[in-house]
Amino acid sequence: MSTATQAAARVVPLEISLPKGLVVAGLVAALYGPLLTQMVVQWWQDPDYGHGFVVPLFVAYVLYQRRHDLRQVSLEPSNLGFPLMLGAIGLLLVGTLGAELFISRSSLLFLLAGMILFFAGWKMLRAVAFPLAFLVLMIPLPALIYNQVTFPLQLLASRLASNSLELFGIPVLREGNVLVLPNYSLEVVEACSGIRSLMSLIALAIAYGYFVERRLWARITLVVFMLPIAVASNALRVVGAGAVTYVWGPQYAEGFFHFFQGWLIFVSAVACMLLVHWFLSHLVPLRRAASA
Repeated sequence: MSTATQAAARVVPLEISLPKGLVVAGLVAALYGPLLTQMVVQWWQDPDYGHGFVVPLFVAYVLYQRRHDLRQVSLEPSNLGFPLMLGAIGLLLVGTLGAELFISRSSLLFLLAGMILFFAGWKMLRAVAFPLAFLVLMIPLPALIYNQVTFPLQLLASRLASNSLELFGIPVLREGNVLVLPNYSLEVVEACSGIRSLMSLIALAIAYGYFVERRLWARITLVVFMLPIAVASNALRVVGAGAVTYVWGPQYAEGFFHFFQGWLIFVSAVACMLLVHWFLSHLVPLRRAASA
């Protein structure tokens, strides 16, 4: 390809006529409208996935922030996007016939990737790879995986909480995910497993790392640390509920206190994330100074 041709490729804008754009948007809406509507309803009704509302807003902001850079990406449409779109529709059919919402919803991301590849090419697909992949966080986990994750988290939170309560001199007997106190039995249910804060903190750590950290290893480390931070903060929440129940009674561990404690623990977890990032930010300079 000549230099003039390459220059022309860099300045050719991605133009889709209004009728074609409406047809494409209409087809996507017809295929995924009911699925997306159900997913939004699940975001609203299930607190574990309330962060789903923020994910597309964050993606839209990232794309808007990078709009000038995206305009400079050379457009080289690839026909490989067409089989990718067909594969996405196939996943949609498989998920629909098998009543597996996760597969059906995830197929939308493959369809978007295929459309970007077909209309704009590999360079554009690589340019928007991060915001496109971030959309995965808005899709609720399959019930099978969700159940396999929540129960071990319930047991872990109850175990950590019972050990901590004993350290504070509070008599407690643990039976599975139930903490038996002298005046009340406190059950660590699915809502108290920590999966809600874990998923929210992972999404927050990825978004935070994208904006403030350029080192890939530091971004990955931040996300990995969210697991112990979420588990520890959730166990601390159970400890607080157990202590209040033992001292003042179970009625004081519900309602406003339960809501306020949840937000307080979440803010503490965010503070721990910032502390981890501060440590990572000072780790490399110290190591460089030591090696010098």
